[in-house]
Amino acid sequence: MAEALTDAEWDELRAESRQTLPEALDASRGLPAVLLRYQAKLLATTAVTQLVVCEKSRRIGMTWAVAADATLTAGSQRAAGGMDVLYIGYNLDMAREFIDTCAMWARAFIPAASGVEEFLFKDQGEGGEDKDINAFRIKFASGYEIVALTSKPRSLRGRQGFVIFDEAAFHDELAELLKAAMALLMWGGKVLVISTHDGADNPFNLLVRDIRSGERAGEVVTVTFEDAIEDGLYERIALTTGKSDTAEAKQAWIDSIMAFYGQDADEELHCIPKAGSGVWLSAPLIEARMTAEAPVLTLELPGDYLQRTDADRAELMRPFMAELEAALSLLDLEPHYAAGFDFARVADLSVLSLLSIEKNLHRREALSIELRNVPGQEQIAIVGDVLSSVRPRLLGAAFDATGMGWIVAEEMGRRFGLRENEDSGGLIWAIKFSEDWYRQHMPPLKKAFEDGTLWLGPSDDHVTDLRIVRELRGVPRVPPVRTGEKGLKRHGDYAIGLALAHFASRMRWVQYDYRAVSAPTSAGDVPDEAYAPRPWYRQPLGAGLRGGI
Repeated sequence: MAEALTDAEWDELRAESRQTLPEALDASRGLPAVLLRYQAKLLATTAVTQLVVCEKSRRIGMTWAVAADATLTAGSQRAAGGMDVLYIGYNLDMAREFIDTCAMWARAFIPAASGVEEFLFKDQGEGGEDKDINAFRIKFASGYEIVALTSKPRSLRGRQGFVIFDEAAFHDELAELLKAAMALLMWGGKVLVISTHDGADNPFNLLVRDIRSGERAGEVVTVTFEDAIEDGLYERIALTTGKSDTAEAKQAWIDSIMAFYGQDADEELHCIPKAGSGVWLSAPLIEARMTAEAPVLTLELPGDYLQRTDADRAELMRPFMAELEAALSLLDLEPHYAAGFDFARVADLSVLSLLSIEKNLHRREALSIELRNVPGQEQIAIVGDVLSSVRPRLLGAAFDATGMGWIVAEEMGRRFGLRENEDSGGLIWAIKFSEDWYRQHMPPLKKAFEDGTLWLGPSDDHVTDLRIVRELRGVPRVPPVRTGEKGLKRHGDYAIGLALAHFASRMRWVQYDYRAVSAPTSAGDVPDEAYAPRPWYRQPLGAGLRGGI
């Protein structure tokens, strides 16, 4: 008859099982072969960025991967980026699981390490008195160590290295802990904050927003349940647990996970904090920023416009084109400019917003244009006139390129150069809207409103368009509803045009061409053609720049 295990024997067996890499994973192939793509992406980010925040789905093995990061960091020499690692969970089980996983990685890749040992971590109480926290530790031949705390410390004074906050959204006084951790960055330390969400107003989500808006330096890595599935999570689970690896079994497993979380799936699996579906910008804030002297030019054409004669069409366009020419003639060509264009043809408005960029980097609207029931050729002519008028000072323009919007974007790209990515030349960036685009580029627009660095022309319709923006599934965007009367419906069109213009105003400068020119020794050395008019398609001599500040 088998004897019952003692507590000590059970702890030893448990640690042994957790400190051994699963047999299905071949450590001899190296760490990149063991980690899934989203896990490797996080480690690649922490390698080059001091502050990294990872918003994640539950149960996708991120802490397992972070333990590999901790082990490689503590096991490396100083010259190779080695440093102490401090792991902060919020209970004993988290600390024990993390240190056991680190021991597993150490066995696989860095044998010159001690076993796991328990000790008392010296901390301070509320009154400044000494306080001990139970902790676990692994020491490495490099001279560095991994320390996993069983509860949060009140002070990080005297500590240096790589600090990891696990499930940070569920820590008490997270804001104070983060403030203490940021001091470590001054001496080359690193901070990783990793968590699922726990509400839109949680300090963890506020940190995510601060980084996305540019208010705080750092990098946000987002890994949803869908991302993990796409990168092979189920196949890894099947490999290590013996589950069936068929498509049917995979889908059944996904369905069971979704059913288990139910209405909490958005927050628990999809990285969407709760209570984040309210008004994005308040009316008082919007109206406070509408002090710019920026005309709103509008054009609406009749439904039978295309059936009319050329003369009739020209007559219908003439008043607007004259108004546009007058407005463009008044533009100050000293500041730089950026533009955004949201295309529509039938149900909604096409909107162009032109922003000037002042020397203090404030954005001030120069004019906006609204077009209703205007054919594509006429829209191309209007937008082309605007961009041509500020071409010498134009940093860039972003165009809605979804659906028919690509027609205008493509023609403007033909004239002004099509930009394919952040590092390419060209003035025109064709945007295919996605949830990721809104998630990344709407927060800087909101911050500009809040900081008073964006000034717009007054318009009741534009207030309505901006107020319709909502946080849907945690992402600011225009919901599928329309406002307005007498059939003249709006769909937040100005909000999108402005978001595109603000995005364009933040495009990077990119040098796209350089031609060296020797200085003439006398006027006679200058060829006659140097004084001839230069066609618009030829660039001036010297360096050409494309992009934004």
